[in-house]
Amino acid sequence: MQDKTARTDHPIHPMLASRWSPRAFSARLLDTDTINSIFEAARWSPSANNLQPWAFVFAERGTSDFEVLCGCLKESNLLWARNAALLGLALERPAKPDGSPNPHARYDLGQAAAHMTFQACALGLHIHQMAGFDPAQASALLGIPPDLLPVTAFAIGYLGEASSLPASVQEKELAIRSRYPTSAFVQVGRWPKHVD
Repeated sequence: MQDKTARTDHPIHPMLASRWSPRAFSARLLDTDTINSIFEAARWSPSANNLQPWAFVFAERGTSDFEVLCGCLKESNLLWARNAALLGLALERPAKPDGSPNPHARYDLGQAAAHMTFQACALGLHIHQMAGFDPAQASALLGIPPDLLPVTAFAIGYLGEASSLPASVQEKELAIRSRYPTSAFVQVGRWPKHVD
């Protein structure tokens, strides 16, 4: 299996450096304790006023609901995601209990998803999050209540071999990871003036 540890400019925790989003998953399924641990981490994520405006729905490979989730993915994701042990949706509750908008709901959902991601990494798993899915279809087919909005889909599982992927996907799987340098998005004090 390939080592995709990030080549960082500054030291970060090894678990953060080794986190990546594979497309190749092994056939190994997850046990109930492992699944519960992943979602427990999301439960303890911070949120504005402790509103916890997130929810998740998932299905394990081999179940009919897993096939329903597969049917909601774009074809480019379905090529590889159907091999994951678990597929799920991250859901945002955009309104507060009093019905007013919660402007921090999506940010808080992102934090919960990040907590879930790093708990999975700590357990030797990988998560690949996806924007490529049909939220309306997923809501209708999975009975998601109207006060919850599907934001992302995700696949979770143990790492598999890149050679198991279709040729069209292998190149992405084996590519070196890259990111913008921190200088592109971190500023000290006030934002610098734009110069034409």
